[in-house]
Parts: sequence; structure tokens; C-alpha cells
Amino acid sequence: MTDVPSGLGSDDFETILNRMGDGFFAVDTEWRLIYANDRGQEILRAAMADEVLDSVDDIEGLHFWDSIPDAVDTEFYERYHDAMETQEDVSFDEYYPPLRTWFDVRAFPSDSGLSVYLRDITEERRLERQRRESLHAIQRLYAVSSDRELSFGEKIDALLELSREYLDLPNGFLTHIDDGTQHVERSRADHPDLQAGESCPLDEAYCRRTIEMDQLLTAANAVEEGWDGDPAHDRFGLGTYIGGRVEVDGELYGTLCFADTEPREEPFTDTQRTFVELLTRWVSYELERQHAQRQIERERDRLDEFASVVSHDLRNPLNTAKGRSELLSGECDSDHLPPIRRSLSRMDTLIEDLLVLARDGVRVEELTAVDLSDLVNDAWMTTDRAGATVEVDVNELRISADESRLRQLLENLFRNAAEHGGDSVSVAVGRLPSGSGFYVEDDGPGIPESERERVFETGYTTTTDGTGFGLSIVSEIVAAHEWEISVTDGREGGARFEITGVEIV
Repeated sequence: MTDVPSGLGSDDFETILNRMGDGFFAVDTEWRLIYANDRGQEILRAAMADEVLDSVDDIEGLHFWDSIPDAVDTEFYERYHDAMETQEDVSFDEYYPPLRTWFDVRAFPSDSGLSVYLRDITEERRLERQRRESLHAIQRLYAVSSDRELSFGEKIDALLELSREYLDLPNGFLTHIDDGTQHVERSRADHPDLQAGESCPLDEAYCRRTIEMDQLLTAANAVEEGWDGDPAHDRFGLGTYIGGRVEVDGELYGTLCFADTEPREEPFTDTQRTFVELLTRWVSYELERQHAQRQIERERDRLDEFASVVSHDLRNPLNTAKGRSELLSGECDSDHLPPIRRSLSRMDTLIEDLLVLARDGVRVEELTAVDLSDLVNDAWMTTDRAGATVEVDVNELRISADESRLRQLLENLFRNAAEHGGDSVSVAVGRLPSGSGFYVEDDGPGIPESERERVFETGYTTTTDGTGFGLSIVSEIVAAHEWEISVTDGREGGARFEITGVEIV
């Protein structure tokens, strides 16, 4: 036995060695075992050849390497001999295949032999491996799910394959449940009944229980967990199963599942469950996004159709009416002609506004550095008021914007000022003192404070000639740029529109 520390009897020392729970043994200079604590005895006996154990009751006195021939020429053999030869302590971690165990080893040489401390770190290694595998799987999940080059179907296929590897299960599949039937939509599976396109009655599927649960349904050993004799087990014969409920807009869509015909040796870990939960939520979110995108596309198609009707079926007769009114004004002088021309002009403006809303909406295409002074002057040219004036105080102010949309914004604000302020209206455009944006103001009648919340509503107007769309378009363009707009009093008592949140470049 190894040297006993001073102050302790040999019995006390042996008690301490047995209580520490790890293996300890000692050999002499001839490699004969001279001591092993209780845990050391367990480890050594498990490692020794059967014929050795059959011939002795006590392992003390046995030659270490003759008794454990599988350890010869291993890392254990090399490091123990190094310690004995150099008389220097050694420590290392090593896996011993015959025992399927990882050991933390510390060997202490002396003139009388070698004392070895062994700690089983198999569970620590397993947890560390799981942590690395889980981190790698989550990183790959993120990489695939955020890859804009992949379609939804390609992403699902890649993630099913990734999950099969991570969970060590050969079958991964996404189902859609409709009218009491389970349909396999996407699959990466070996099982013939779990291929894409396969279907079965819901009451013969594991998914019938999955959709009833708020959490994942798991079965590490289906037979032992009560599935034997169940219609789903009879049909598919799955020994292992983990699956989650997939929802779209709060309604059941189907399930995302992984399975094997063989049972697992261990239950699913918390990390594995969390991974499947994350994947299930992502699938639900992506399906919701696709559903919303399809709705947007259908709405856009309807708007395009509407725009076509407005552009062709309304504008053609309007142009005819405008032409006839011009001819009529040359043939006679009537008090009815000016209001007719104003009404036709209002209809023309209304059509233009409707086309902007229907075709352009709130979309912003490309943001560029726009010189606001130049754009103000260009937009002002469209203002059909001979006596109106504009004062521009935004020299060298460049902002990040969609130039086409910003032009529409300015044109509509100028038109609004002209409609309310008359032919001689004065408009001013300048930089806000805060530096966060710009303003457009006029010297017209202004907007009462009680009406300022409503002026951006579609269809709201205070004049008989107004369309009710101009300021609504302004509001949508502002929102599309993620700016903000507010209404206050101008310096000359008119309306002042302040646009903030603008990026100055």
C-alpha cells in the first residue's frame, strides 16, 4: 500500500480512500498490485481478463499488465512507464474502449512503485460532446433558415437532414393535417410510409396525440411507454418518436416529427427537446410568412387590376369629355363650362391619386442621396398656380430617400397648399432647427388643431375640389421611409408639415 500520511493510521487512510468515490490503486516497481480501494477494485476487476479472475479471489499481488493485457501498448501503458522511468508525476484524460469509459488519470511515482488515481469522467465527456453538437446544430439551423438563396422547401429539406443527424434518428418529416387525414408534405426518411406524398387516417398516426399537446410529444421506448397495441404503432412500428405541433395564424397546420423503428437507450435531452421546439416554431413562422405573402400578392393583383380599370376604362371617357368641353368652349360662351372643366380636372387628379395608391402604395424601392433643394424646385414646376411662390432654404441638404416617392410627397404638399391657399399662395421649404428633417409650410388658412389628426385619412377633404387622397399619399410615403410627419401652425398662420426621422447624408 502507498505511504500513509503522518498522523493517520492505515485503517483511517484506507477509509478515506474508499470514501472519495474515485478509483485508486498502487503497484510496486515490478508492476505487482499492492493495493486498490473499493472503487479501484471495481475498475480493475472489470478490466481484467476473465481467466485471471477465475483463478484468484484477491487481485493484490497480480502482475498489472499480465492481468489486463488489453491495456498494453495503450496510452495508459506509455504514460505509466514514463512516470516510473522519469519519477515525474503524469496526468492525462484517456478513453478505455473495453470499459467504454473515459478516465481522468493522475499517476504519482516513488522509489517503491506507482500510485494511480482514476476518476470516471465519461458523463462529463458525454455532456461536453452534447453541448458541442447542440451548439453546432443550432448554428447550422440558423445558417440554413437565414439563407436567402434557398426556397422554403429547400430549407425544410436541409433542416430535416440536419435534425436527423443531430438527433440520430433516420426519419424526419413535416405533415399537414386536413379533414382527419395526415399528409406527409416534406420528408427525409427511410421508412416507406413516411415518404413525401404518403397519407393515412389521423386516428392511425402518432400525430393525433401530438396535436393535442402544447408541448412536444416524445417516446424514447414506445412499447414501454404504452404504445404497444396502439393503431399508430401497429401501422408504423415506431420505437422512438419526437414531434411538435405546427400552427399557422393560431390554427393547426400539422406536425414536425422525427422517429426511428428502434427504441433509444436514453430519453431525449433537454437540449434536444429545445432544438426541436425551436425548429417547430421556425416552421410555423415561415408558413405564416408565406401565407401572408400569398395574401399580399393576391391583394396586389387585385390592385393592379383596379389600376388597369382606372387607367383605361375611366381615363378614356374622361379624355373624351375634356376634349369635347374644349370644343364646346370655342363654339359658345356659357357659365356652365368653367364648373364642368373644374370637375373634369378634379376627376383627372383623382385618377392620378388612385393610380399612385394602387400601383405604388407604400413601397420604397432604392434609397439614394437626394439633393432636397433640387428636388423641391423640380416638384414645384408641377404646381399649376401662376401667382404661387416657393422659398427654398435647404441649400446643400442631402437626405437618404427614394427620389421618386419623395418627389410625389413634395408635389402633393405643394398641391395641398395651392388648393387651400389660392393662386397667390407662398410656400416655404426649410431645414428643421433640430437637424432631424425638414418642413413644408404655407401662408394659407392653416389647419384647425381639431382636424390635424384626420387630415392624413384616406378620403378626408375640406374642399369641394379636393380628392381626399393627397395627404394620405404623403402619409404613406413618410411611413414607407420610416419617417414621421406632424402638422402645426406656419409662421404666417398657414399649415406647417414637419417631417422628422430623416437620415441626413
